[in-house]
Amino acid sequence: MPAQPGDALADIDTPALVLDLDCFDGNLERMMSAAGAAGVRVRPHAKSHKSLQIAHRQIAAGAIGVCCQKIGEAEIFLGGGIRDVLITNEIVGVRKLRRLAQLAKLFSGARLGVCVDDTSVVRQLSLVCAEEDAGLDVYVELDVGQNRAGVATSAEAVELAREVMRHPRLTLMGLQAYAGSAQHRRGVPERRAASKRAAAKAAEARALMREAGLPCEIVTGGGTGTFMYDAGGDVYDEIQPGSFVFMDFDYARNERDADVPQFEHALFVLATVMSMRGDRITLDAGLKAFSTDSGPARPTFTGWQVQSVSDEHSVLTRLDDSGPDVRIGAKALLVPGHCDPTVNLHDWIVTVRRGRVEDVWRIDARGAVF
Repeated sequence: MPAQPGDALADIDTPALVLDLDCFDGNLERMMSAAGAAGVRVRPHAKSHKSLQIAHRQIAAGAIGVCCQKIGEAEIFLGGGIRDVLITNEIVGVRKLRRLAQLAKLFSGARLGVCVDDTSVVRQLSLVCAEEDAGLDVYVELDVGQNRAGVATSAEAVELAREVMRHPRLTLMGLQAYAGSAQHRRGVPERRAASKRAAAKAAEARALMREAGLPCEIVTGGGTGTFMYDAGGDVYDEIQPGSFVFMDFDYARNERDADVPQFEHALFVLATVMSMRGDRITLDAGLKAFSTDSGPARPTFTGWQVQSVSDEHSVLTRLDDSGPDVRIGAKALLVPGHCDPTVNLHDWIVTVRRGRVEDVWRIDARGAVF
């Protein structure tokens, strides 16, 4: 492990993933308070943190369960005591579907849900559930702007829901309506509008399902960038924010809305200055320590910028004299550009409160990508 409880921040071995517990606790409290006031449930997305410790803290704070993306993640969270898990993804192929049914049977006292957008998959899922003597919650996924998965129209949602209802091993719960592309619309008006469009499409599908005599108990979706807009209407019963507990640099690019609770950066990559040449410093954290799909990690101090990133190094150059002087062996905190894939690169999260290590949490679902 990179640290022990009681260690100072400067004594943590690097590269390390560091979580500021005061900021984390504040982010969690703000989300749960806002959702409670809006009358919606929170099902945080666990793909962001992949940690049983964090999932249990979220549920203790009032979350109803967690989302995940893969069966491997669901196996770990159910096995770790989480009793309500929704896989917000399609599961395809007999081998995977059988594994899903076996998981549902193994944890028959828990709730396990999955999304569907194809009739043939529903039939395969029903077959393997019957063979394994298992049952599953099922959500029809509606494409509300992500253009990635989900049925395209409300009529298709009704037809697929009818198919689900034909199979007694499957329980139709409602709609998955996640507008992922809306989360990083930079302007407030653009995010509001994207959320409104998604909600309108979900409301139309729900109405048609109910008119057809089909149950639609839950409309679930929403994320960190739009959660207050999603929660503010009468469409979403639960929201699925994930990044809010960490807040990466890409979310910091979004225009702030004064009417929406603000979250703080809580997750950092800690690195060590390993080389210096004039106005250039090299850190011991690179592509194997943080994801760069949303840009490189950003230093928390001014006066320096990341010039280049390679497997094991980040090179920073001095912009001006506003930043600190540095020395060989000094530690630097950087905010990752995208928290989810960054977390998946690490085995541990070092939790820190007021400059001291409080605990080290395993990233239990690291690598659970199938």
